[in-house]
Parts: sequence; structure tokens; C-alpha cells
Amino acid sequence: MPPVLFVVCQDKSTASWAAEPIRIGPSTHTSIAVFPLVLGPDNLPAIIDPDEAAQDLGLSVFSALTHAKDPALPAILDALATALVDTGGEIAKDWAEFIEIGLGDPRTRALWRNLMATYTSRFPGSGTIIEESINRGLAQSRAEDILRLLTLRGIDIPEAARERITGCADLETLGTWFDRAVTATDVEELFADM
Repeated sequence: MPPVLFVVCQDKSTASWAAEPIRIGPSTHTSIAVFPLVLGPDNLPAIIDPDEAAQDLGLSVFSALTHAKDPALPAILDALATALVDTGGEIAKDWAEFIEIGLGDPRTRALWRNLMATYTSRFPGSGTIIEESINRGLAQSRAEDILRLLTLRGIDIPEAARERITGCADLETLGTWFDRAVTATDVEELFADM
């Protein structure tokens, strides 16, 4: 396929500047002229409807990136997060990471990360990649909390127990272990009857 110079801008003035042809060659003779394809807030709509976002994820992603300085950004990102969760699969995971990187500004990236970390699937239990990622993160966090609580209470944690706790992905089991860690006198009390 022929190459295309693709430019994504978050403000109109940069988009206008980037859309100018790039002329290559001496001043007396242009041997090549490149006309970039520029996406900016003036030529992409702000997509705030999850159903519309799901119809064309690529367009929705670039809408979010070009409108990163728009006051409507939280609504744009929420619609996009909903569309990604509903889509699921590797493509959703790839887009989610691409969006985070593309947002650039630490505050907008934090907004996206927070949204994706706290996002509740509209189809819980469906096993989407987003849901699995969220559950993996919750399990890891809960395991770290159990270990920290045991450490603060001065309870010795053998390596085998540490591996069992950090290797567990079942949130209900980890919840039980956390509850038991509050009063346990040794790590084996966590695993009793399990």
C-alpha cells in the first residue's frame, strides 16, 4: 500500500499548520510534495454516544485523541470506554493502551486510567478482556493487601504461602483470606478449610 503521512492534532492551529504541504528539494525545484492527512478537533466530531463509538472504534479513538483538550473529554472517554468494554477481545486491549499513550497529558492519561480501572462492564461475567484485566488487577491488589496486613501484624509469611496468595485470582477466596488475616495468629489460619 502507498504510504500516507498521518498527523493527529489536539488544537486547530497546529492542525492547520500540519496540513500545509511539505515540499522536499532545493528552493528552485520541488522534487517531492507531501500532503499530510491531518485529523484535528475541527474535522472530527466529538463522539459522546457509546453506541456511535462502537460503530467505528478507530474513528472514536481518534475523536478522543483530537478532543483531548475539549471540556467534553470525560463524556468522550466514557463513551469510548463503554464501546471498548462491550467489544472486548485483544482489539479493545490494544485500543485502550493506544488511547492512554496518545492522550499525552498526565492529567488526561490519569483520567483514562481511572476510568478504565473503575469501569464496570455492562455485561458482567461475559469474560471480556477488559473485565479479565480489571479482575486481574483487583486480585493482585487484594493479594498485596493481605501480605501487607500480615507483615504489619508481624506474622511470618513462608515463600510457599506468599506464592499461594499472589497466585490466587479468585476474588472471593482472596476476600476470605483478607478477613482471616485481620485476626489470624499464623498464615496457615488463612488457608484452613479451603
